[in-house]
Amino acid sequence: MTRRLFSLFALAALTLCATPVFAAELAPGEKAPEYKGLVGVDGKEYSLADVKDAKAVVVCFTCNICPVSVAYEDRFVEFTKKYKDKGVAFIAINCNTKTEDLAAMKTRAEDKGFNFPYVFDKSGATATQYGARVTPHLYVLDGKRAIQYVGAFDDNQKAPSKHYVADAVDAVLAGKTVETAQTKAFGCGIQNKK
Repeated sequence: MTRRLFSLFALAALTLCATPVFAAELAPGEKAPEYKGLVGVDGKEYSLADVKDAKAVVVCFTCNICPVSVAYEDRFVEFTKKYKDKGVAFIAINCNTKTEDLAAMKTRAEDKGFNFPYVFDKSGATATQYGARVTPHLYVLDGKRAIQYVGAFDDNQKAPSKHYVADAVDAVLAGKTVETAQTKAFGCGIQNKK
């Protein structure tokens, strides 16, 4: 019996060691971490400070290869078209450092006609700081860069009935409280080298 108990303990310890460790997901009301020096597909460096005049910022952790992220790309483009003139900035950050690179991202952005910055965080640190675990994982920041919403873009990949990010942005722009401030993001796990 003791030998069997030891074997189970050893197996549990190995499982824990193999499980990636993530920082806690940031919650609504917390200050958004500054990101800086992230290189975009256009060759420019981006930071949160670049959008200091934006009334709201949507930070989207996404990638090229996750089918869920790919399914949302057209919605991200449409969202940006609708909200850019309202003073809302949208940035897409790819932290999949094990499987992707800037060259592939550039091709993807050109093919899809991305109208927002698409940047690569080759360290994966930004996802860790925000607590992002999947792609897509979204954060809506208000004018003071406090997080007002965390989670999924909407409630359904194919036929959404709830538009969490748009609703949160509308509330921020109107100076109102975000009704649904947190949902569970769904997609593919972020694969970074950490």
